[in-house]
Amino acid sequence: MPNREAPTEAPTEAPTGTATEPRREPPLTGIKVLDLTRIMAGPWCTQNLADLGADVYKIERPGSGDDTRGWGPPNLMDAQGRRTQESAYYLAANRNKKSIALDIATPAGAQALLDLALHCDILVENFKVGGLAKYGLDYAALKQINPRLIYCSITGFGQDGPYAGKPGYDFVIQAMGGLMSITGERDDLPGGGPQKAGNAASDLMAGMYATTAILAALHERARSGLGQHIDISMLDCQVAALGVQNFNYFLSGEVPRREGNAHVNLSPYQVFATADGYIVLGVGNDGQYQKFCRAVARPDLAEDPRYQTNTSRVIHKAVLIPELELLFLTRDRDTWRRLLDEAGVPVGVINDVAQVHEDPQVRDRGLKFSLPHPIVGSVPQVRNPMRLSGSPVSYRNAAPLLGADTQDILARLLGYDQTRIAALMAPGVAREASS
Repeated sequence: MPNREAPTEAPTEAPTGTATEPRREPPLTGIKVLDLTRIMAGPWCTQNLADLGADVYKIERPGSGDDTRGWGPPNLMDAQGRRTQESAYYLAANRNKKSIALDIATPAGAQALLDLALHCDILVENFKVGGLAKYGLDYAALKQINPRLIYCSITGFGQDGPYAGKPGYDFVIQAMGGLMSITGERDDLPGGGPQKAGNAASDLMAGMYATTAILAALHERARSGLGQHIDISMLDCQVAALGVQNFNYFLSGEVPRREGNAHVNLSPYQVFATADGYIVLGVGNDGQYQKFCRAVARPDLAEDPRYQTNTSRVIHKAVLIPELELLFLTRDRDTWRRLLDEAGVPVGVINDVAQVHEDPQVRDRGLKFSLPHPIVGSVPQVRNPMRLSGSPVSYRNAAPLLGADTQDILARLLGYDQTRIAALMAPGVAREASS
């Protein structure tokens, strides 16, 4: 079973330079992060920080922890074949962290968090707007005790505006932020209608924007000596991530619609059926189009004035595309891929997830590896794509068991005794959070 595969060495990137050049520490070594997030957007951000070398202390409610621990199956299975609390969803976004079981809704728990905040550089939270103020753990309060603290709030709609108090979930944000209006097949074709992305696109985008903002705030703090509050709205991030579609609308006044697998600004740039499967063709400029026409032995398509520039191809794609659809049906997928690869034309096959991890490029880049896990021996991981030559990311531990590091961190960092730690780990009042 994948859960029980033998551990493989975590990937490492050697620094460039001479063989004697010493390896430098990961970029965020020595930075301490309080992680008060759950679900995906916040944990994705803090996992990035952890991979970059930061010490990330994930604060989880005693007895239950991050909601996604229960978002299975699939879950890790123990040696007896029993389902554990460790779901795939939780494992995907909590690598390299330490778990502290702490109920901040109790006075003792809130005090412990205040004590931790004195030792930390960054706090990331995704509570509902104002949710932490009632515990004295909002930015205004923590700024008074640690003015260097960078405090990042990730919410569905931001800290102000008419929707500020609403909970935010990826599916809802994909809908409200316009992504579903441009994703999926055209309404007039079979299967047409709005479609969400196949992963938590809005969550992941918010997590990446939050990572970027935090790193920028760290850099600015080196000059000013001061922290600041970062307001990350999932809706803001999704609207920004519409990218060129925003500007297509701004400049034309026309509302972008679903185009299925076709590109709204490029042609031919879409999926084509072949004699035995599907292929993706991505012609990005006029030179590539000329190469394409030579490779497929259709010089007439290169010479036709309707197709000589991308602008004219987009205007006349209703004529061009049916021609190409008939052409691609005449040969099998692998033949087309070989011909177009040899011609330097962007082309690809549509892999499922299993095929992705068998792809020779993916395997050569070492994207899949394993980290030790206390229940099942090892768990598979996906390598962080940020590759730094001199101070690479590090892989220290898989997503932690609930509360696994409470005693060590509270004793070592805060000097708490065992009696006080045991009391803090007991379940208390449930806290409120947003995704």
